[in-house]
Amino acid sequence: MRLLRPAAVVALAAATALLAGGCGGEAEQAAGEKAEKTATSSTSIEPTKHYTVQQLAAVIGCTPTTSGKAKDFRQAGCENAGDDLVFLDFDTVPGQQDWLNYATLNGGVYLVGNRWVLSGKSKENLQSLRGKLGGTLQEKSRS
Repeated sequence: MRLLRPAAVVALAAATALLAGGCGGEAEQAAGEKAEKTATSSTSIEPTKHYTVQQLAAVIGCTPTTSGKAKDFRQAGCENAGDDLVFLDFDTVPGQQDWLNYATLNGGVYLVGNRWVLSGKSKENLQSLRGKLGGTLQEKSRS
C-alpha cells in the first residue's frame, strides 16, 4: 500500500470539500427557486428568443417611447389595447433576474422571456400578447 504525501492529502481534502460544497449550493439554489415559484404564479409556453424593446414594440404593433438605457437594461413604453405597457430588454440573465426580484416586491403581472420583460396593468392583455411573443406569465400579489 502506498502512502500519500501530506500535500496530496490536503489537496484531496480541498477537492472533496469543493465538490461537496458545490452540490450543497446547487441544492440550496434549487430549494430557493422552488420557493420562488411557489410564491409566484406562472404559466409558460415554448422558450422565446431574445427581443429588444424595439422588436417587442414592432411585434405588438406600437411605437415605443424610449426611456433610455440603464447599466444592464433598456426600457421603453407604449400603449396597447388601452394598457400602458413597459418593455425592458436586458444584457444579462442575472440582470433580468435582479430586476424581476425587485419589481415583484410590489406585486404585478409580467410577461417574461429570454432577457426581456413586458409589464402592464391588464393580465388579460399580457396573456394575449404571450401568444405573439411566447414567454412566461408571472404574477405576484402584494404581500
